Amino acid sequence: MSADFDTMTAVELRERIARREVSPVEVARRALEKAESTQATLNCFSVIVFEAALAAARRAEQAVMSGAPLGPLHGVPFSVKDLISVEGVLYASGSRTMADNIGKVDAPAVARAKAAGAIFIGKTTTSEFGCKPVGDSPLTGITRNPLNLSLTPGGSSAGCAASVAAGITPFALGTDGGGSIRIPAAFTGTFGIKANFGRVPVWPTSATPTLGHVCPLARTVSDAALLLQTISGYETRDPASIAAAVPDFAGACEAPLGRLRIAWSPTLGYATPEAEVVRVCEAAAKLFEEAGCLVEEVDRVFAADPEDIWTAEFYAGVGTRLRPIIENRPDLLDPAVASILRTALAQDMRSYYENVFKRYALRDEMVAIFERYDLLLSPTLPVVSLEAGKNIPDGLKDRNLVSWVFYTYPFNLTGQPAASLPAGASSQGLPIGLQIVGRRNDEISVLKVSAWLERRLRS
Repeated sequence: MSADFDTMTAVELRERIARREVSPVEVARRALEKAESTQATLNCFSVIVFEAALAAARRAEQAVMSGAPLGPLHGVPFSVKDLISVEGVLYASGSRTMADNIGKVDAPAVARAKAAGAIFIGKTTTSEFGCKPVGDSPLTGITRNPLNLSLTPGGSSAGCAASVAAGITPFALGTDGGGSIRIPAAFTGTFGIKANFGRVPVWPTSATPTLGHVCPLARTVSDAALLLQTISGYETRDPASIAAAVPDFAGACEAPLGRLRIAWSPTLGYATPEAEVVRVCEAAAKLFEEAGCLVEEVDRVFAADPEDIWTAEFYAGVGTRLRPIIENRPDLLDPAVASILRTALAQDMRSYYENVFKRYALRDEMVAIFERYDLLLSPTLPVVSLEAGKNIPDGLKDRNLVSWVFYTYPFNLTGQPAASLPAGASSQGLPIGLQIVGRRNDEISVLKVSAWLERRLRS
């Protein structure tokens, strides 16, 4: 098997499989072998389903050879974050409290990817219940960044991003409740997109049902768009699911840019980013002026940091689910996670609902911004990197487990589509992510702009 399969895009793999130039069995075997061989160094997977994946790949190969109709992801391997249910496979959410839990159903996104012909190879690691934007948990240990093993790949979709960056699969399914797909995308030099809230159905019900998204992460914008196209669409079991036709996400990647009005904000009004992060992201944002777009710097996007609104909603949801554990067996939890969940559960009803109404006001702020601009650009993260095993960068110790990221969680509160694209490299050669935010239900513009910038930066 050719070594270049490690870097082939999902689009190319699918085309070559359909032309009988590439065997789905060989592709799956290579992905599985690489997943196993990197466990000692990267630790991307909580479960690898070697035999089941090869059996699915054999069926995929038989379909090709018999001339049967092929799905848009036929024969392409993918992984699933361990916050998403896969029938018959360990579903532990990175926690010792669920170390024996087995998924009873395929989540809609998993079922749709499989139905489109994709080959599921395993579950990837997550911080415990997705509560930290880094790559470690008491159950699975530390997941490392393939670009530098001393660093975290970010989280909570840690294994998802590390495995894609390492060339194990071309794309993966992760989740994002406060930045959990965009954060690791930025740290690993991959592309991750959180579609509009409700675009991809979330079921079984998330512990954070008003914030959580299921998302694609890939090495290219086109691959992420292809996976997003497949997993999107109405689902009766998710009450927030969007009951509308799925837009042409794959086609958006080839659409002309047009003369867009773009807001560039280095801080959103409150963040404290490293100078190198701002320099790289600003240079990428200014490239749109070459194509005739208007790019204006906006110092203050939000009237105040919405960290308290997000923390009240996210950690209260997880804490409520885990209350029996917190009260009776807190020793089973990550100490940092247990501590912040106790704080969230201590809030009274009045304080909680004050934050609910602040969230609605925050959405109004976004409506006003997007009356003036088509897109909003910002850094994805305030720092270039973070050491593996740490929860918070040394210079941001006054922030909580998630609030140090600054840029991502506001757009889970508003529900708008948001992506992270590699904008350039630091002086140490590490990737720096640019966040691209669209108006409500406008993933098309986010993908169009992301694909244009990806081509421009690679040219």
